[in-house]
Formats: sequence, C-alpha cells, structure tokens
Amino acid sequence: MGLFKKAPKNLPEYWLKYESLFKNSQSKNIDDLIFVVLDTETTGFSFEDDRVLSIGAVKIKKETISVQDVFDIYLEQEKFNKDTVHVHGLLKNGQRECISEVLALEKFLDYVGNAIIVAHHAGFDMGMLNTALIRHGLPKLKNTVLDTSVIYKKTLIKSYLVQPKPSYTLDELAEKFSISKKDRHTALGDAYITAVAFLKIISRLKEKKNFSLKSIIR
Repeated sequence: MGLFKKAPKNLPEYWLKYESLFKNSQSKNIDDLIFVVLDTETTGFSFEDDRVLSIGAVKIKKETISVQDVFDIYLEQEKFNKDTVHVHGLLKNGQRECISEVLALEKFLDYVGNAIIVAHHAGFDMGMLNTALIRHGLPKLKNTVLDTSVIYKKTLIKSYLVQPKPSYTLDELAEKFSISKKDRHTALGDAYITAVAFLKIISRLKEKKNFSLKSIIR
C-alpha cells in the first residue's frame, strides 16, 4: 500500500520554521491578529515568464500600521523588460542593493510568518510569489489571504440604481478614501496605500451587524 507514497521533500530549515507557525489555529478576534499588507513590482504579468523585482510590505495590528517594521527589498534582475520600466522605474543596473530571488523569499517568509496577507488584486501578487517559491522547490504560501479589491465591495450599498463594479483599482480606493498617492508604483508605497485603504474598509465593515473575520474571507 505504501509503495507509491511520495517521499517527503528535503525542505530547507527556514521553510520548516515558517510552516511550523501554522500548527495552532489563530484567534477569531480580528484585533488579536497580525496582517501583512504587501505589494510586488514585476517585469510583467506572466507568472511563468516574468519575475518579481521588488517586494514591499507593512504590518498591521490593532488597527495600527507599524511603520518601524516594514519590508522593502529589491531582487536581482535575471530578466529585464524595458516596456514596464516606466511603471516601476527599476532599471537592470540601478543603484539599489539587490539580492537573489531565493534569499528574498527566505527573508519574506521570516517577515510574514503566519500573519494574514492583505493585497490589492491579491491573486496576482500571490501568483508571482508562489511561482517563485515553486521555482526553488518550495511549497506555496500557507497564509490566509484578503483582497482589498474584493472586500471593498462589501462596504457598498447595493441597489437597482447603483451596481458595484466587478473590480476597483488601487487608484480608485486611494481617491475614495483620500489617500496620498505620492509613492504610487513602488512596492512599499503601494503596500502602504493598500494598508490605509484596508483599515478604512475594516472600519466601515465593523459598523455592520454580525461582522467577523470569517465574513470577509472567501
């Protein structure tokens, strides 16, 4: 019966440390939880063909952004796409200190731990990060994920006259909540904008009856 059982992967110690954080269930009280709000800048939109250029993230606990504990790293560019430079401004031979993709992933796993990940259009950022992990023989991220573009729609009043759009951009949320877009299209800048928008969204949702973390997790 065990003849075809897959042998366990020889995973690195930093992954095992990260994975061990998920053995115990987390509190159901949203104020007890840590959220890591992240953004990635990439060479393009293909999970397989493009690469992550930078990762920015901030932590939130008890509705407070911890500006002293941010994550802001740049990756060595093994691939280069001149067509996207005008968006993120990251040149192949720029002056920023860059690290390898695998070291960036190790540092990110240490930073994120078992926190709930928040991102705008999270499917893209998670897809890029998970593809990078798989590329180095690692499993996908285990964290619960919230998408601000999805949960924002839960704050809107539905009526026959006004129908929510299928999706909202980060620029639209920034304008809706009067958030400065000074550092837009940098990973850390977009992570901070997303974090402020997330707090605004949660504040509105808490005004509704029967609000719970479960109600905003897909």
